[in-house]
Amino acid sequence: MQLREVVETSAAVAATRSRTAKIETIAGCLARMTTAELPAGAAFLAGEPRQRRLGVGWASLREVPPAAAEPVLTVSDVDAAFEWLAALAGSGSQTARAAALETLLAAATAAEQRYLRGLIVGDLRQGALQSIVTDAVARAAGVPVADARRALMLLGDAGELAQIALTAGVAGLRAVHLEVGRPIHPMLAGSAPDLTTAMEKTGPSALEWKLDGARIQVHRSGTDVGVYTRSLDDVTARVPEVVEAVLALSSSRLVLDGEAIALRDDGRPQPFQVTGSRFGSSRDVADLRRTTPLTPFIFDVLHADGEDLLDLPGTERADRLAALLPEPMRVPRTVPSSADDAADFQRDALARGHEGVLVKALAAPYAAGRRGAGWIKVKPRHTLDLVVLAAEWGHGRRQGWLSNLHLGARADDGTGFVMLGKTFKGLTDALLTWQTERLLELETSRSGITVFVHPELVVEIAFDGLQRSTRYPGGVALRFARVLRYRDDKRADEADTLATVLALG
Repeated sequence: MQLREVVETSAAVAATRSRTAKIETIAGCLARMTTAELPAGAAFLAGEPRQRRLGVGWASLREVPPAAAEPVLTVSDVDAAFEWLAALAGSGSQTARAAALETLLAAATAAEQRYLRGLIVGDLRQGALQSIVTDAVARAAGVPVADARRALMLLGDAGELAQIALTAGVAGLRAVHLEVGRPIHPMLAGSAPDLTTAMEKTGPSALEWKLDGARIQVHRSGTDVGVYTRSLDDVTARVPEVVEAVLALSSSRLVLDGEAIALRDDGRPQPFQVTGSRFGSSRDVADLRRTTPLTPFIFDVLHADGEDLLDLPGTERADRLAALLPEPMRVPRTVPSSADDAADFQRDALARGHEGVLVKALAAPYAAGRRGAGWIKVKPRHTLDLVVLAAEWGHGRRQGWLSNLHLGARADDGTGFVMLGKTFKGLTDALLTWQTERLLELETSRSGITVFVHPELVVEIAFDGLQRSTRYPGGVALRFARVLRYRDDKRADEADTLATVLALG
């Protein structure tokens, strides 16, 4: 299949707001692909390369070579080029990457160049989320949507899903199981302003500490251990203490979900910046381990000794976890007998320096990759993960720094971002310096003192509430917004949506 067909499909998807029309358009494109093209083609339609990370940033794509007059690129051509880019490493890799990128873009038409730039940096804004592509795969293969969704949960890869569904049908999808060593998208938590609201959503529930650490998924098979991030990146080499803790367990086949966090000597959590810096570094790991050790806290078990546990109720998985792991390695948990018990547990978690609590439905299975009513987080302050859309040059003491951030939530249809307001509060000099350098790398245009940037950076914002506003397109603005931290563990398409924001009002 020519890349042109995928580009035209993407444009057609972006041009309609109808979910049904999006699904039918994508399904038609998938049905025309060869078996070999499906893994890459489905990933392209979902908005990201099959390889996920290519080592190419927005700054590398500002200047493009003259476009080709006629379309010649195929889906396989582009996938092969992406494979080459993703494999480059070491001395001279940047030069080689730039040359390979120029060769690819020079072979693309103007429309294909625009599409490839968006695909590489995750900015297609076509409204084709992975869930829509999953339903389109089911439509194209003539299989039940429920089977396709479950298989995607276990595969974590829309391209692999498409290949199985269109070649092996329902039988192939139902043969997919959780595989130790292959990470799956983690279950996510919704938000509620207080315990009462959260517990009304979940029904009978347990409470756990809400830790401000780095999400980890740990796979063990014999003496082999893999540790993966929230975005499924392999960070095993960065966290030897996590590996050792899991190897010390008696069970030899496990998939565990939890957090890694840096603690002070008194057991209280370090600021997230300390945990994030340690977790994100792959250099001098032995020295960092001595100065900033990480402690694993596990809160769920997805597989144990040959048995998949995802479909078990939360209370049964908690019992299995308690039998497998020593208490110090587990996130503290309680099943409250009253509202007062729940409030006492929450107060204790906060007094120990943690973010708040998670309310987890006792009956809920593990819904990988989904955010629903099974898990609800309750924190004493409102926070949102938003995307930086622009920044303004500071004045006075902040002269020379990009300071005032323009903040946006994801549009509910997946086609862009909706501005909610601005803030310059909470920024240290060190953060201002880093922020200015990084935003200038992402610059797309300027107007007066405002530098507009490619929407890539996710920042966690604390705020005191929402207020109605005709100034911003979402109809609301954040009150007393302030920066807590940048979320380098999240992509822009994982930021909070406008619907999430409005639900907090």
